[in-house]
Parts: sequence; structure tokens; C-alpha cells
Amino acid sequence: MSANNGRPLLRHPLKVALGLGSAKDGTHHFLVQRVTAVALVFLVLYVVGLIISLVGADFATVRARVGHPVNATLLIAFIVANFWHARLGLQVIVEDYVHTAVRYSILQLLITFACWIAGLASVLAVVRVMLGA
Repeated sequence: MSANNGRPLLRHPLKVALGLGSAKDGTHHFLVQRVTAVALVFLVLYVVGLIISLVGADFATVRARVGHPVNATLLIAFIVANFWHARLGLQVIVEDYVHTAVRYSILQLLITFACWIAGLASVLAVVRVMLGA
């Protein structure tokens, strides 16, 4: 086995020569990225409409509207889809442009951690508003 930019080459030399790789994980990644993109089209339209409808409203109105179960559920769906889609996209960027094993691993961990923390904080903020805290 030879090293490939700091990463061990775990494929048969014939596969490398023919340019063939594993087709197991990439398809799932591709499909999830497309599903979150389609979901975000509709969710972004909804969130923008919600924000426009709340322009000029007082705090109590905003809290009541965001606290409504349908609005809170759609806002949480928007947050989850947004951070999931962002993580998938950033993962592909790192895979394509970072070629050292240490930087690759660190960046993947940082991206995952940042998306989880920001997404969790956002969901908790919506839940807090929904519960009236």
C-alpha cells in the first residue's frame, strides 16, 4: 500500500488505474444533499414570508406567531435542513481542496461540531420562544 497525500491507499491498484472508486457512500451523500436543497427551497420561501409578515410587529405578536406549533415546527425543520445541507456542502469542499490528512480531519471535525452547536442553539431558541420562556 502506498500513501496518497498522507492517506493510505486502500484500493486495489487496478481500481486506481481505471479511476473507479466506491459507489456506496457517495450516492447517499448526493441524495441527502439534493433532498435538503429541495426542502430548503420551500422552507426558505416560508421563512421569508413569515419574516415579511412580522415586519413592524411588536414583540408580543412576534413571540405569539413564532410560538404557534405550526410555525415553530416549520422553523425547526428549516434550521435542521439548513445546517445539515451546509455541513454536507462544506464536507465536499474540504474533500476536494484539502489534501493533508491532519488538516482534513481537523476541518471535518470543526465543521461537524460547528454545525451541530449552531443548529442545536437555534432549535433551542425556537423551543424557548415557543414555550414562552
